[in-house]
Amino acid sequence: MKITIFGAGAIGGYLAAKLTMTGRTDLSIVARGAHLEAIKANGLRLIEDGQETSVPIRAAAKAEELGVQDYVVLALKAHSLTSALDQIAPLLGQDTAVVTMQNGVPWWYFHGVGGPREGTRLNAVDPGGKIWQRIGPDHVIGSVVYPAVEVDAPGLIRHVEGRRFSLGEPSGERSERVTLLAEEMVKAGLQVPVRDDIRGEIWVKLWGNLSFNPISALTGSTLAAIVADEGTRTLARTMMLEAQAIGESLGVRFPIAVDRRIKGAGDVGEHKTSMLQDLERGRPMEIDALVSAVQELGRLTDKPTPTIDAVLALVRRLAVERGCYG
Repeated sequence: MKITIFGAGAIGGYLAAKLTMTGRTDLSIVARGAHLEAIKANGLRLIEDGQETSVPIRAAAKAEELGVQDYVVLALKAHSLTSALDQIAPLLGQDTAVVTMQNGVPWWYFHGVGGPREGTRLNAVDPGGKIWQRIGPDHVIGSVVYPAVEVDAPGLIRHVEGRRFSLGEPSGERSERVTLLAEEMVKAGLQVPVRDDIRGEIWVKLWGNLSFNPISALTGSTLAAIVADEGTRTLARTMMLEAQAIGESLGVRFPIAVDRRIKGAGDVGEHKTSMLQDLERGRPMEIDALVSAVQELGRLTDKPTPTIDAVLALVRRLAVERGCYG
């Protein structure tokens, strides 16, 4: 099984290390800069359960060095995908499965849903439909990623918690390709349920990311602080209810109540969201995949999103001013 992980940052690096340690797959990563040089010199170093392991991994700056793969895992952030299409292309063959590990609404969301919205392209996450055309939704295996992982230094990945990566075909079928990949990941010590409704699970994670991420960026607050404050908790809840109405109009079943989802976010504790971390570090923020795409879905389904609209306008303006958007 030939697997390349494109975007070997925190999540991609963690997955690469775990799969390589089993010795069962022909695994490669595409990385760049100091991270790539450190991996080439010292292997990919993983700190997990208090122990550090150095894992020798084939690492390349250019995908054409690796050739066509059985699986390509896209572990870069959603806003980086369009600009990376030319680099990804050499990895893709007629039967290559592409596992999308981005947060937020995926570009392939309306592939395989049937009905009048089948094939709808979402401009917020796929401007001009370029990703749809170049990768092709038939290649996609959807994923929801749960581990908390950090890059402590070039070539050094630190696992914080969580080992679950949910997988699912957009069609809901339990295909051979998704089953085989899940089996390999389980043998690497990961929890990998195969879902027949991956979109529903995407929405449950998105539910929190849509609201807590921008509120965190706007206020500088942790999850615990947002939930403890009546004003910001109510703001998050209102955004989540607007999103729930959109999801349900698209046939999504939310398995938990909104207040339980909010409590779960607060229980994470004094944690800064990824959007706040990106803002503090001057990096591009995941605004479009997490918020703009939900606004776009609201327009498609004729569901009002006044609170989402207001928060989106504020966080986008903040990101533009800080050079973290566009």
